[in-house]
Amino acid sequence: MAQVRRQANLPRPSWGWQDAAACRGEDLVLFFGPDGERQPEREIRERKAKQICMGCPVRTDCLDYAVSRPEKYGTWGGLNEDERASERRRRMRRANAA
Repeated sequence: MAQVRRQANLPRPSWGWQDAAACRGEDLVLFFGPDGERQPEREIRERKAKQICMGCPVRTDCLDYAVSRPEKYGTWGGLNEDERASERRRRMRRANAA
């Protein structure tokens, strides 16, 4: 008996807000620095990443995504790891006060 194979017609993956991100196509090292990166290099890299984020049409979506996960590494929505941790705490305080 012959086997008949059907090719699955899967939908194209949708990345939602990520499809419109200004960082799409950029080198990921700019947003996720290498292990052992020295502070001066990190500051320069993060500044460049944040410049891209500031002009991004989905910056708020990106930041909301990273804060809600919480994303531990990299620059997301224009904030680095420490800045996102502060933002997460600020949002939690605001939610608890409501």
